[in-house]
Amino acid sequence: MSVALITGITGQDGSYLAELLLKKNYKVVGMVRRSSTVTFERIADIQDDIIIEQGDLHDQSSLVDLLERYEPTEVYNLAAQSFVPTSWNQPVLTGEVTALGVTRLLEAIRQVVPRARFYQASSSEMFGKVLEVPQKEETPFYPRSPYGVAKAYGHFITVNYRESHDMFAVSGILFNHESPRRGLEFVTRKVSHNVARIKHGLQKTLPMGNLDAQRDWGFAGDYVEAMWMMLQREQPDDFVIGTGVTQSVRRLCELAFGRVGLDYKDFVTSDESLFRPAEVDLLIADPTKAKTTLGWEPKVDFESLVNMMVDADMERMAAKLKQ
Repeated sequence: MSVALITGITGQDGSYLAELLLKKNYKVVGMVRRSSTVTFERIADIQDDIIIEQGDLHDQSSLVDLLERYEPTEVYNLAAQSFVPTSWNQPVLTGEVTALGVTRLLEAIRQVVPRARFYQASSSEMFGKVLEVPQKEETPFYPRSPYGVAKAYGHFITVNYRESHDMFAVSGILFNHESPRRGLEFVTRKVSHNVARIKHGLQKTLPMGNLDAQRDWGFAGDYVEAMWMMLQREQPDDFVIGTGVTQSVRRLCELAFGRVGLDYKDFVTSDESLFRPAEVDLLIADPTKAKTTLGWEPKVDFESLVNMMVDADMERMAAKLKQ
């Protein structure tokens, strides 16, 4: 039986990936930090089918211990301080976890299970102030936040271990991917959640930052399939994963409010305090390599994704109000 270790299993991507691997008959081990605020909400339906163990990307000995006990055949590093605005407030923590944490995990794998296949969650935020549009695997990085900088380190240390130690180590450069399981701090979920609150009469306005910011948004459930596909190849390689279609935050608001029969212009207000200190430019993926080499294609389009998220938040809000 294949054994997968997933760091960050309680997050959006970790939960979808765990479900996918269970369907493929993997033994799934999820690593979580010891914390008073750990939530298992996203994996509640599969908690009895997976193994949850404590470990921390700050602590290499905990990583070595996990690898020795379970000897995974695949390791997916999805854990990170992953919220871009927080990375300006906590740049050192972001670097410790999102950058150096990758090194600690790679070094532990090299020592304990050097034949294990390793997936690193890289990010389109590494492109930042983009040097070409659209962005592909060869596009130079120009990160515009401590998070993007830390992800670039994690990306290159993965390449370094692959080339220096002959490890099967790959990075997926994933563009924005969303779902009903997205955290409330992310803009897509912020919009869908507040649309539900406004529709249920709980608030009157939604303050937003830069409505003209554009992103390449896809469905997280599609993207975790690409992660798995990368580890099934004969040779390790890095891939850009995205839809190749860009959408503005304004369009996101238009679709989300429209889903419940409202006009976003009546509710969305502009708040300059919500603008980023350094905005990234036009992030849009060129996923040609993933499509031709992996055979991967996104299945859920943007409007269907927004509808899925708004419907889920409408159901959550209705259930909450009944309590």
